[in-house]
Amino acid sequence: MEAGIGTLTRLPDGSVDVVVIVVQPTPKSLEVGSRAAALAHERQLGRLIVVANRIANDDDEAMVLAAFPGEEVVVVPDDPAVLLADREGRAPLDTAPDAPAVLALLGLADRLA
Repeated sequence: MEAGIGTLTRLPDGSVDVVVIVVQPTPKSLEVGSRAAALAHERQLGRLIVVANRIANDDDEAMVLAAFPGEEVVVVPDDPAVLLADREGRAPLDTAPDAPAVLALLGLADRLA
């Protein structure tokens, strides 16, 4: 996977079941994510899920929701358990299976199943 919209421009129509766009609550990330969502809709690539990553507070979440009105959004909180697992070279699922970010990602996996 790559950042930006390049992958979406090269996909043949109807070649995916779900487009997952990962954004962070920053202006640049939301701008690129919004362009990717528009392109996915324009090309009718399929179901779209926006993953709002590293959400620290209600303002962050509101910023993402405002940028993607009407879209399916999964919120992944900014979670120190993820950083700690990364420092140990381990998966957060293994080190902190009940951490909020892990639970959010498990919920995303259920939606994709």
